[in-house]
Amino acid sequence: MRSFRRRANTDSSRGARVREAATQAARESQQRVREAAREVAHQAPERAQQLRAAAAQLDVRWARSRPARFIRERFMQFVMNPILDHYAARRATGVQRLAELHEPFILVANHSSHMDTPIILSALPRRLRKRTAVAAAADYFYRNRVVAWLVSLLFNTVPIERMGGGTKDSGHLDKLLDDGWNLLLYPEGTRSRGSGLGRVRRGAAVLASHHNLPIVPIRVTGTAEAMPPGAVWPKRLRGRLRSRRHRVEVAFGEPIAPLSDTAALIERVQSFFESGEPGPYVSPYRRHHADEG
Repeated sequence: MRSFRRRANTDSSRGARVREAATQAARESQQRVREAAREVAHQAPERAQQLRAAAAQLDVRWARSRPARFIRERFMQFVMNPILDHYAARRATGVQRLAELHEPFILVANHSSHMDTPIILSALPRRLRKRTAVAAAADYFYRNRVVAWLVSLLFNTVPIERMGGGTKDSGHLDKLLDDGWNLLLYPEGTRSRGSGLGRVRRGAAVLASHHNLPIVPIRVTGTAEAMPPGAVWPKRLRGRLRSRRHRVEVAFGEPIAPLSDTAALIERVQSFFESGEPGPYVSPYRRHHADEG
């Protein structure tokens, strides 16, 4: 009996030491995690600055030359528009709101598909489209030089770094705006998944305030169904007898004057993304403007 009690006491003591050691190890692990988090937080601004500077160096400037603009318009006319017509029944509202705007200005749109960019560009009058650059994620489109050249030539993209929301080290964007180029931005930073919208970041609002430029919100619907995230090519709707096109709409909102309160501006943009506005239907896809010769 005494031997059993001694063994029980020994086991209990050993268990207490094991629990104490486990507790100490957990405390040390938590401390290491906290130290690592502090180190990451300390390095994040510097890392973000380095990435933004690298993004500026990736800019393909010759894509904004006159020959490149000519190729881009022919590509839109003879290649992209027929492709879009095959997969999407397109309509646009609010285009008339752009008529009296003085360039440059900043376009901001919700983002749920790779179709968004050609859909928006095709909805713009040619006069504006020729002078509109599209911000594209450097870590996605500019990792491969050939891909970077292609998207820059065909869609007039400019690289941006997606970390953070300010304009520090965004000198190439500042120069574009100073040179009179309009800029299309996706302030969510990436394509949204599902039916919800992503968080609207403040970069576009900061740029608008810094350059005293209006923001034109754009709401795109239907592209996620035609070409969801992860798809490499659009698809048509399946029907009983034959396939059908997806209904895709681009709604241009009322231009928003630049505000020093970027939070209030972002709130207005987010509200438009979520609800949109009713407006007269205008189809810009097949009409010919006098200035589009």
